Amino acid sequence: MIEDLWYKNAVIYCLSVGSFMDANGDGIGDFEGLERRLDYLLGLGVTAIWLHPFQPSPGRDHGYDVADYYGVDPRYGTLGDFVAFTHAAKQRGMRVLIDLVVNHTSDQHPWFKAARSDPNARTRDWYVWSKTKPANAHEGMVFPGVQKSTWTYDKEAKAWYFHRFYDFQPDLNTANPHVQAEILKIMGFWIQLGVSGFRMDAVPFVIAEKGPEVSGEPREQFELLRLFREFLQWRQGDAIILAEANVLPRQDLDYFGDDADRMHMMFNFQVNQALFYALASADARPLVKALQKTWNRPPSAQWAIFLRNHDELDLGRLTEKQRQTVFQEFGPDPDMQLYDRGIRRRLAPMLGGDRRRIELAYSLMFTLPGTPVLRYGDEIGMGDDLSLPERDCARTPMQWSDEPQGGFTLSDHPESPPIHEGPYAFAHVNAAAQRCAPESLLNWMERVIRMRKEVPEIGWGDFTALETGDTGILALRYDWRNNSVLCLHNLSPEPKEITFATGLDGDGRNLIDLLTGQRSLANADGCHRVLMEGYGYRWFRVGGLDYLLRRTEI
Repeated sequence: MIEDLWYKNAVIYCLSVGSFMDANGDGIGDFEGLERRLDYLLGLGVTAIWLHPFQPSPGRDHGYDVADYYGVDPRYGTLGDFVAFTHAAKQRGMRVLIDLVVNHTSDQHPWFKAARSDPNARTRDWYVWSKTKPANAHEGMVFPGVQKSTWTYDKEAKAWYFHRFYDFQPDLNTANPHVQAEILKIMGFWIQLGVSGFRMDAVPFVIAEKGPEVSGEPREQFELLRLFREFLQWRQGDAIILAEANVLPRQDLDYFGDDADRMHMMFNFQVNQALFYALASADARPLVKALQKTWNRPPSAQWAIFLRNHDELDLGRLTEKQRQTVFQEFGPDPDMQLYDRGIRRRLAPMLGGDRRRIELAYSLMFTLPGTPVLRYGDEIGMGDDLSLPERDCARTPMQWSDEPQGGFTLSDHPESPPIHEGPYAFAHVNAAAQRCAPESLLNWMERVIRMRKEVPEIGWGDFTALETGDTGILALRYDWRNNSVLCLHNLSPEPKEITFATGLDGDGRNLIDLLTGQRSLANADGCHRVLMEGYGYRWFRVGGLDYLLRRTEI
């Protein structure tokens, strides 16, 4: 039944094994350390854990240069440690998603080594080659300003190979049926070891036609998405694929499938970028427009809603004026910007450490249509280290306590040191201290996650944007199974008194604030008058006391 889709009302927490918890004291996080912290995640309210790449890799791109799809990097442990971790997560009712990086491999992968050494090798056609340098070699770089080309000459192969990303990440020829079969084998392998699904990296590049003759607008092979979906449905019916696909709204159904036969979930980049513009400009209208443009999806499909992730905050879908507004507000220093399109900071320093704005941002994330995805450390307001290159600045280790190295490791020389200085140093920002402080960000986050689980209308229902007469107020009503929830957010620092109608008769006259217990009763005209403090938020259950009785029907 469609109601059994676990991902529709999940809370996903993403992390890098190497940056989370070190159990053996070698300065690198590992699966044993992660397993020890599962109860922390359970207490926070997490229902699914998304792991960044942990397979063997030269580590030149944080594991996204995979050298063996069927193993665990020895720095993080063994396959046995991984299975012990997935089993422990299952015992706690938590699911595990892992990154599936199949657009490219490392140039140290045995497949590529064989391919470059012998034109008749079995894996030669698993990659994309050209005898001469293609005319469009200087187009389509993912990392402009850092990446020089998308084609590189290999002396051993005596040919040019295609790489959408760095030159040490040759692209796989995903049109090759042998490559497709190998991708299915990879998925099946990890499913067998306890994984509930995959976050598929760079999906538009995975399915794009590749070759020296390809130019102009990308031509996608959407049948590949159906192939991946069908395999998962047969192998493990409730396994999912969460697609990283930063595409325009007109392409959303191409990825979900008209009949919901392609991707189960997609990150909503359009809403993410509009959300940051709304926070920067105190204008909710572009965000409402983005929500409406991306709402057309099959009932079983779902959006993943996020604030920050392990990459830069990509602002490429905004207009130039909107992008500059966000830059000016959240990343005015050129060193805070990256690839001419984004901001490389964590959320808390972007928002100036302002607790009101941080709460507002996360209240928005938890109440926008879809499933929330929380990044490790953001629940305690971790900061960034801008002295580190590119995206590394926002990938520092988890800050567990004020002990040496933030409680992350017993080693005096961690591979990546936690933040030692400034307002976001582990002495000031850490999980141990916040657990003991009732009004800390961590405890606030736990309460909000618990409340989010109690309003499945947000994950399952349809939404309606209500008119409040103020462009700085976002008002969304969710309806599902004769129950309604209303969420209000004031994007501006000034308090606002607003008047609005719920658009519902009867129960719409009575609102109960789920976070404070306060009530709002409609006036004779059926309108509510609510005072919203600066950067304030309200989560209302629509209806009277009998709503509790009706909730038992869900």
